[in-house]
Amino acid sequence: MGPRFQPDDTLYKRRNTLKVEYVPDDIVGRDNEIEEYEAALQPIINGEYPDNIFIYGKTGVGKTAVTNFLLNELRESADHFEVDLTVISLNCDGLSTSYQAAISLVNNLRGHENHIAETGHPQSKVYRLLWNELNKLSGSVIIVLDEIDHITDDTFLYQITRADNNGYIDNIQLGVIGISNDSTFREQLDAKVQSSLCETEISFPPYGTEELQKVLEQRAEIAFHESALEDGVIPLCAALGRQDGGDARRAITLLRKAGDLARTENANSVTTDHVERAQEKLEAQQSMDIMRDLTEHEQLTLYALTTLAAEGETPARSRIVYQRYKELCEFQGREPRTARRMRSFLSDFEILNLTLSEMEHRGQDGGTYRQHELNRDIATVVDALQTIIGEFGAHQSIIEYLPDSGEEFATM
Repeated sequence: MGPRFQPDDTLYKRRNTLKVEYVPDDIVGRDNEIEEYEAALQPIINGEYPDNIFIYGKTGVGKTAVTNFLLNELRESADHFEVDLTVISLNCDGLSTSYQAAISLVNNLRGHENHIAETGHPQSKVYRLLWNELNKLSGSVIIVLDEIDHITDDTFLYQITRADNNGYIDNIQLGVIGISNDSTFREQLDAKVQSSLCETEISFPPYGTEELQKVLEQRAEIAFHESALEDGVIPLCAALGRQDGGDARRAITLLRKAGDLARTENANSVTTDHVERAQEKLEAQQSMDIMRDLTEHEQLTLYALTTLAAEGETPARSRIVYQRYKELCEFQGREPRTARRMRSFLSDFEILNLTLSEMEHRGQDGGTYRQHELNRDIATVVDALQTIIGEFGAHQSIIEYLPDSGEEFATM
């Protein structure tokens, strides 16, 4: 018997080019944004002081990909024209405070053996260390702050964008590129920070269907063998990507998942059926992630509706859902939110595509009421809510949906 895992290149040439981290040799579907961005970076090659640049747009619209592509091009041009250039990149995901961001940047500039601890330093010392590290550099220095909207206060952005004006740096020409998924982030900044950071603003709108198709065609040509994709695969991935808000990452991921599904089934080509089934799996996973990220009382509201669904009592009126929600809270001695607050949770669930609701009329006596039901199967919701079920107890109605028939869970 031979090895269990065997090489398989029937469909793929370079599957890794369908990963989010891959930066293509050329960017398609973003010509206008690249032109604006290029103009903002041009002063660096001229030996001039760089502008600070603020990039914003939803997830998956090309902000980071275009940034990485143009910075690679900028480095090559700087080498060719002997321009002294340093690019420092910092992802701000997980850095909720200016203090954390400043320490991360200091450690980014230092060798690993010289990293400073993440806590225990006076703020003034952290910034003094930062200016010392930056002043060891020369020429033009670009600091790229991806997901900048995770930083909840302005101190770090104020300090870094006004370091030259305030006399903290004297040996470099410093520019900052801030990248945000939140288009309203700019308005939340202090006026001084806003004017410093946003010297050049570039908005990245969602991709249209034709733009997504170009992106997918470019990736498919590199990733798949010729004739590995049926004709309708890329148009369908593009159309579904457009429905998901013009997210290129999601469209590319969908194409990869469809390819993986076809490969698992030893298919000769990727079909639209593979795309549709891959889309169903992605939607299910997305729903799981959304449900697990809900707050405690949002999860309890969804749990209440799920128990009613398991009893065959949905669609259920808001007041019925609220009664069950209160029972769940009181079982653990928790104070329930108001009925109005719980109804707002139900409205949010519908926006997130977790539930469906409809307005019903009482008939001759007048008045209306809203009824709610799950838009996901009960087993999926129970799986996503296992933590809250473990804490609050398993309602009798959902025991059969729990692993091992709920043996590990206390029952209500």
